[in-house]
Amino acid sequence: MDDIDEALDWLGNEIDCKSCSHQALLAAGRCRLKHACVHDRYARRIDRFFNWNLELANSYVSHPHFEVRAIAAKHASVFVLAPLLDDPEETVRWNAARRLPKRLILKLRKDPHREVRIRIASLLDDDELMPMMSDEDYYVRLVVARRINPSLLGRLIQDEEAEVRRVVARRIPSDWLPGMVSDPDAAVRFEVAQRLPPYLLSLLRRDPDWRVRHEVASRIAVDQLFELVDDNDSFVQDMARSRLAGWKERSMETP
Repeated sequence: MDDIDEALDWLGNEIDCKSCSHQALLAAGRCRLKHACVHDRYARRIDRFFNWNLELANSYVSHPHFEVRAIAAKHASVFVLAPLLDDPEETVRWNAARRLPKRLILKLRKDPHREVRIRIASLLDDDELMPMMSDEDYYVRLVVARRINPSLLGRLIQDEEAEVRRVVARRIPSDWLPGMVSDPDAAVRFEVAQRLPPYLLSLLRRDPDWRVRHEVASRIAVDQLFELVDDNDSFVQDMARSRLAGWKERSMETP
């Protein structure tokens, strides 16, 4: 038994096993009130029913209760799932989409529900994802930025959402990084600083954010450190001065 001690259908009516069409299943122990029942309003019990009776899933993909359709879509034959891509409930559309070939689910890239678009983006690659780079929802674009080939990320360098641009800064080809050194968000510029080769770090040595300058001071060529020893942030100063001191010691040791 589940913790919920009631057996109501999706309309709130009490379930009566005597009037159920699955009498044979009940007698065979393949369904059980308050535990495994396709008529119950609780998803766990519906799911358990289909786990016990996989062969019945096809006949429930058009059930009036969306929970039944959604769970049936997880178990039914893929040959009956395509119509569910137009289901009014997003959970049903997604459960069908996750099992269907990519060529059939591409239309869900413009699904009205953001959760469906987010999940669809997690299934697609490269050219299939390109149309989703302009999605109105930032998290959809974030998923795209994480999945698409780095060489295709150019369109997202100017994305309006800093979190998307941070992912872009982590993944774009390194020779594109100088184009992001003036990003308005310090966290994005810090990602850029972490990936820039030392000879290009001078582009960020006067960055307004101390974390970026600290990263610069930790890796920039020693002969470019002098400006940073008098930085207005003590952490940046300490990093620059400690590196210079180490360089001077090594220079004195060299015959």
